Amino acid sequence: MRGATALAGAMILPASAALAQSAPRAFSFDALVARARKMATEPYHPPLMPDPKIVQQIDYARHGEIVFRTDKAPFSGQPGTGKEKGYPLEFFPLGKYAPKRVRMFLVEAGQATEVPYSTDFFDMPADNPARKLPHNAGFAGFRLQEWYTAGDWTHQDWAAFQGASYFRAIGADGQYGQSARGIVVNAALDNKPEEFPDFTEFYIEEAPGASPDTPVTVCALLDGPSVSGAYRFRMTRGLDRKKGVIMEIEARVFLRTDVDRLGLMPLTSMFWFGEYGRDRLQDWRPEVHDSDGLSMWAGSGERIWRPLNNPDVTRISAFADDNPRGFGLMQRDRNFDHYQDGVFYDRRPSVWIEPVKPLGKGEIQLMEIPTNDEINDNIGAFWVPAGKAAKGNSYDLHYRLHWQNTCPVPATNIAQAVETRIGRGGQPGKPRPPHVYHFAVEFDRPSVMKQIPFGVFPEVVVSTSTGKISRTFSRPVPNGNIWRANFDLELMPGQIADLRMYLALHGTPLTETWLYQFRPDWAIPGN
Repeated sequence: MRGATALAGAMILPASAALAQSAPRAFSFDALVARARKMATEPYHPPLMPDPKIVQQIDYARHGEIVFRTDKAPFSGQPGTGKEKGYPLEFFPLGKYAPKRVRMFLVEAGQATEVPYSTDFFDMPADNPARKLPHNAGFAGFRLQEWYTAGDWTHQDWAAFQGASYFRAIGADGQYGQSARGIVVNAALDNKPEEFPDFTEFYIEEAPGASPDTPVTVCALLDGPSVSGAYRFRMTRGLDRKKGVIMEIEARVFLRTDVDRLGLMPLTSMFWFGEYGRDRLQDWRPEVHDSDGLSMWAGSGERIWRPLNNPDVTRISAFADDNPRGFGLMQRDRNFDHYQDGVFYDRRPSVWIEPVKPLGKGEIQLMEIPTNDEINDNIGAFWVPAGKAAKGNSYDLHYRLHWQNTCPVPATNIAQAVETRIGRGGQPGKPRPPHVYHFAVEFDRPSVMKQIPFGVFPEVVVSTSTGKISRTFSRPVPNGNIWRANFDLELMPGQIADLRMYLALHGTPLTETWLYQFRPDWAIPGN
């Protein structure tokens, strides 16, 4: 994808983009909230899907032929506008995999002006089916390019909104990876399908006197069969690329109907296999994943790391908490040699959720779905507030998403888990007992691990919900400050064990708490 949605430059469209626009109308986020609240009391009307027969012909290949014309980009600050710098804004065309119309508005001085769809925004072959779309077809989403400067773009997009309520940003290494969503409705239920509410309108604001560090403000209207809502995104990129992207989000959500599973602040990612949990005949690479674990900072202050699974059936793990301080899906393994892949999984962003407004009581839920390929997003993480999600309920959210390499608020006084390894249990060189599995979990943070006196071995504090623990011991990894916690687990076929473990010195935790859900046939095929 060549561009990303961005805004924060001139409000003036380039002269070459002299397209007819509708009359401006008053706009404010408060008014959008009021509109969403009213919509929740009214019947749901799905978004327009222009000429489905034509749109279905715009498959991946034909969609790739459609190129946005850079001279038509709002906020580009191109010569002649009087504002020579900005974050260029590009629009996505409709296609087979994004068939719903999304309306786009530019906001200046409290006035919103709709940008009408036109084929003039795009270069495309004469025989591309998109040329047959009606004049009111609309767009599928938008993306922001890097700061326009020195008369050119860097041709690197940094944020994109497309499809249902999905959006994403690049991290410190300039790569896309996992996505975020506006909301999750009834995911992973046996008795009803998941709903995918849509961002149906976007309001993109000018930032007067914008600089690269000025946030881009985007408001969005959310609508779906069971929910409506209003969202405001303030997105910061800046010229310091190593800071990644920060999104500050305010949202007001209103329920039209009862919802069985309401997921707020959701993240979506992919985990096929890591250094554990794989069939080595399925793929030639050592690891394939956008994220390798769920990191949590509990309201109690406890730091928790839960490595991800690729299970046999869809699984939901729930972690009850009161005002968690943050959580996120992280890509901790940033060693290219562990992937050996030209798509650079080692550069995929981690995403940390920082609640600005306290969340109260509820659960961080982790959703893990089976996959046999990397093309499927099979991991979800979201906040489920306590109490029934009943018709008429409303939710007031204020949080930040940090798209970076690492957690923006690391714990400096404890070590973090960096590797999880699983194999046959028992002692090497002796007959291996049946149904016994060995776990070796590595913890790293030199400032912490250097405090361990020579000849002293930290205690492995481990428990399991099912099965029997044995052979617990810790050892330093040669040539480093990494310590490895080891233990065996005896577990019968078909059983699932919820494991909890950390390293301690004289009763004081040295590491974050490592949690894992283990079933033998997930991690070691054939057992």
